[in-house]
Amino acid sequence: MTGTASADTVDALLLDLLEWVGPGARPYDEVLEAWRTSCPRLPVWEEAHARGFLVRHRAEGQGELISVSAAGAAHLAAHRAPSGR
Repeated sequence: MTGTASADTVDALLLDLLEWVGPGARPYDEVLEAWRTSCPRLPVWEEAHARGFLVRHRAEGQGELISVSAAGAAHLAAHRAPSGR
C-alpha cells in the first residue's frame, strides 16, 4: 500500500466515521470499540481527533459521549452528499 493509497483510505474512513457518529452523540465506549485500531497505517480514530472532527464530552446520566464537531460536520458536508436517511 502506498502512502497516497493509505491516505485516501484514511480519508474515506474518516467520512464513514463522521457519518456513523451522526448528528447526535454516541457513547464513548461504543465509538472506541467500533473505531479504534492498532494498525498504524489506518489511524482513523486518532486522525479524526487530530483534525478536530470529534468532540468528547460528558452528559449528566449518560457518561462520556462523542459528537461530530462543527469542523467535522463541515468536512462531511463538503465531501459527501446527504444520504437521505
